[in-house]
Amino acid sequence: MSRITKEQVLHVAYLARMSLTEEEVEKFTKDLDDIIGSAEQLNEVDTTNVEPTTHVLDLHNVLRKDEVRPSLDREDVLKNAPDHEDGRFKVPSILE
Repeated sequence: MSRITKEQVLHVAYLARMSLTEEEVEKFTKDLDDIIGSAEQLNEVDTTNVEPTTHVLDLHNVLRKDEVRPSLDREDVLKNAPDHEDGRFKVPSILE
């Protein structure tokens, strides 16, 4: 029994604005069905004594404290810039 249909593959391709050949539809239908089958195998695992987690590792806030620290001297930084003007980096315009 197939868990995904050609119509579903075509619908997803439409949403992604992809045009698929008939061979690609066949291939993706089989590939996605295999992926879903692999994921369904996880339902067979006994998880009765496993606590739900949101992350594999026991991580806590790993960000540093937000403290004011001295920054680099503007003139030293601008020495490394290919072009600068009025104390700021000057970059090529990307808008017309």
